[in-house]
Amino acid sequence: MTKYNKIVLASLAFALVSTGLAAEAGAANNDGLYQGLRAVGAGLALGLGAIGTGIAQARIGSSLVGAVAEDPSKAGSLLLYFLLPETLVIFGFLALFILN
Repeated sequence: MTKYNKIVLASLAFALVSTGLAAEAGAANNDGLYQGLRAVGAGLALGLGAIGTGIAQARIGSSLVGAVAEDPSKAGSLLLYFLLPETLVIFGFLALFILN
């Protein structure tokens, strides 16, 4: 099992356990339950978006350095490919503000 599979499995288990424990709190505290689940969802949206961006930029960055070492004139156009995964974090921030 790779490191990334373990991370995904642990985050899935955490999400399932937290919703199960929150459901046991009872129906009398529904507003607090929904507010807590919204906070967990917002945190997961931003956190997983940032993790995905980090993984993508690590792989793209190493390829970018190799390509620029071969032909420095392409650095400007290749920089766009490095910045493209950053939209994942922007979407995570958007989800965070929509959920709160």
